[in-house]
Amino acid sequence: MHEYLMIIVRTLFVYFLVLFVFRVMGKRELGELSILDVAVYVLIAEVAALALEDVDKPFFKSILPILLLFSIQYINAIFILKNKRLRDVIDGDPTIVVRDGVILENAMVKQRYNLDDLFQQMREQGVSSVQTISFAFLEQSGKLSIYLKDGPAFVLPIIVDGYLDLKHLRLIGKTEEWLEDELRAQGIYSVKRVFYACYEDGKLYVQLKSRKNSP
Repeated sequence: MHEYLMIIVRTLFVYFLVLFVFRVMGKRELGELSILDVAVYVLIAEVAALALEDVDKPFFKSILPILLLFSIQYINAIFILKNKRLRDVIDGDPTIVVRDGVILENAMVKQRYNLDDLFQQMREQGVSSVQTISFAFLEQSGKLSIYLKDGPAFVLPIIVDGYLDLKHLRLIGKTEEWLEDELRAQGIYSVKRVFYACYEDGKLYVQLKSRKNSP
């Protein structure tokens, strides 16, 4: 009877612990999870299963790996929240695989992404022709984001969390000098002060960081 009671208690504790860990780690759809997120979630699930199966092992030792994984992931989330460059290193950056109706073969090879994958994801989104695509991005999660030539205006972020995205700046045909002039015209003299900026309809739209987050 005591053994059954211990199993019930351990099961309930592990259930609520895992629920708490996943809740604190944030709300993200399954398709939006990064490779690191998936690896951590799988490890936590495996450790939780072992904690329930091995009733002879001290309980704290069984759940210690869960607490360690949670701590690592939580600290990592805090760092990448405020650091765009670190976020790109850990989570990766979206890759353009189609531009103006042309498939970028070199980009696909680097991502080990083949034509069958591309056409499948195009079909899933109801897109039948590559020539109708303005831009197609392979996201960090493996999802394909498609922007059609005759669709809504495509807008790229130029500044994110105080970091200038030179690749996006070049894609819209602008230079750093142009951006500096535009920012100065709005009374902004440092990119670090900008939370988000994009170029749309011939105008630069800027949202500054809140005072407590500004350098």
